[in-house]
Amino acid sequence: MSVHLTAQAFSEKLLALALPEEQQKIQRYFRSGKGEYGEGDVFAGIKMGQVFTLAKIHTAMPVSELELLLENPVHEVRAGAMSIMDKAGRDNKISDTRRQELYNLYLRRHDRINNWDLVDLGAQFVVGRYLFPRSRDILYSLARSASIWERRTAIVSTAYFIRQGEVTDTFAIAALLLHDSEDLIHKAVGGWIREAGKKTHRPQLLSFLDAHAATMPRTMLRYAIEHLDDADRKRYMSLKHTT
Repeated sequence: MSVHLTAQAFSEKLLALALPEEQQKIQRYFRSGKGEYGEGDVFAGIKMGQVFTLAKIHTAMPVSELELLLENPVHEVRAGAMSIMDKAGRDNKISDTRRQELYNLYLRRHDRINNWDLVDLGAQFVVGRYLFPRSRDILYSLARSASIWERRTAIVSTAYFIRQGEVTDTFAIAALLLHDSEDLIHKAVGGWIREAGKKTHRPQLLSFLDAHAATMPRTMLRYAIEHLDDADRKRYMSLKHTT
């Protein structure tokens, strides 16, 4: 195995980029309410752009080594693993076997994909792209999970379907998550039904809002209506005041 494709080599290169001032910035961001720690997360202080640059030259890393990266307590190291998986998942030339291995790793080690940014890095092209020609039943199971991160994976994975012009699963999973208690789910659902409702699928978004705007969480609604015209935004927000 090439040395540079090991978890140890990747981690050493990445951690060498850590800066105390960046660590303080990241910690302030996550403690300010703009983000949330996953259980046991620690931050080294590495800029995400540097994480992504290093990941780009490690896209052939074996799954066994990627799993070692996911086991690392340092958040940026796990972000590196997810970025590698994402970049590999975007590659049209990877084998079906490799694509399935990455998908299986994501689901098997979801316990280590325990923050919103890690989910958002990998769900679309690792999970969604793998499932696109297959049954999506697993997403409905994840949407009912006790884990906030698995529920977020359920909705974010449908982003790949939206890219292919399919929005049915996005709205169906959004309906399952409609009364979720977590703000990070409200934002994800609102954001992705907004994306699903662009252009030719605007009628599906309006139909969903007609049925649910009055009872959906306010944050979810605000995200969902962001690209509507002023009149429609005011109309749907007014429904919150009449129930």
